[in-house]
Amino acid sequence: MRYRLLGPTGLRVSELFLGAMTFDGLDEARKMIDLYGGAGGNVIDTASAYRDSEEVLGELLQHRRDQFVLATKYTLSRDAKDPNAGGSHRKNLTLSLEASLRRLRTDYIDLFWVHTWDQDTPIGETMRALDDAVRAGKILYVGASNLPAWIVSRANTLAEWRDWTSFAGLQVPYSLLKRDIERELLPMAEAYGMSVATYGALAGGVLSGKYTDSGSIPTGTRINSASLTPRDHQAARAVREVAAELGVTASQVAIAWTRTRSRAVHPIIGARNVEQLQDNLGALDVTLPADAVARLDAAVEFDPGYPTDINTGSRVWLFGDGGERLEGRDRLAI
Repeated sequence: MRYRLLGPTGLRVSELFLGAMTFDGLDEARKMIDLYGGAGGNVIDTASAYRDSEEVLGELLQHRRDQFVLATKYTLSRDAKDPNAGGSHRKNLTLSLEASLRRLRTDYIDLFWVHTWDQDTPIGETMRALDDAVRAGKILYVGASNLPAWIVSRANTLAEWRDWTSFAGLQVPYSLLKRDIERELLPMAEAYGMSVATYGALAGGVLSGKYTDSGSIPTGTRINSASLTPRDHQAARAVREVAAELGVTASQVAIAWTRTRSRAVHPIIGARNVEQLQDNLGALDVTLPADAVARLDAAVEFDPGYPTDINTGSRVWLFGDGGERLEGRDRLAI
């Protein structure tokens, strides 16, 4: 496992993050944390909405808390009957943070994510409240999960102007079947120098091949035969073919593919048991040849859409022939 800096900060975070949402029982979770930590992983991600997960982590990390970068989230409702028990406003932030600190048995959170966009709370209120918690020592760094690019950009601009703590990381879904972040979120994160924690690399298990190999789908899963589209089967087939050629698993190829797009990407690997986690960690040893990446990209149609489509590639109509001879910046500097 190698390490990168968390966004524009000095915090070292591992290439792969460990998602704790699927932790089921202390014994298996302990083995998974031991395996992940033994491989050099140091970021464990959970959320206030995953209450059992936070409690499990609080139990298992109490004697080695500082060895890990512990990340959790707030925003989702704590009580459906209380209109103020959800949202990104100061009251919910304060109460959610205190509850997470109790469940996690710690006095600080390394990385505190805003879990989703609350369109009713001014982003300035959220950023100021987060900064207050940072100054109080209860949070070290903050991140944005599932927020639109324009909101994150506005938030970081406000933070820069007012000397508040800015978002250092972005958490978003990303897989061969769900490439939406390539339109605006990923370019924005790269421009701000943010780290990008991505979840869903296996697309709910579709890209692991377990739902498409035999044609039968286990009961009790979120996947059903009607929900699998020709596009799903086509993507899964391409992943399996590349995996067979390289002598690795389909899951490893699917995770490795997400790392080919940008150095900012840190896949969050989730697993229900040690065997699955061991397999997912193997993605670190998979280097996809350029032709394999191209084949995977071409396996399913992806349209970047407007305005990406008119702002990338050769644009003779903008700069004329001289534009082709310009050695410009690799990325936009903000």
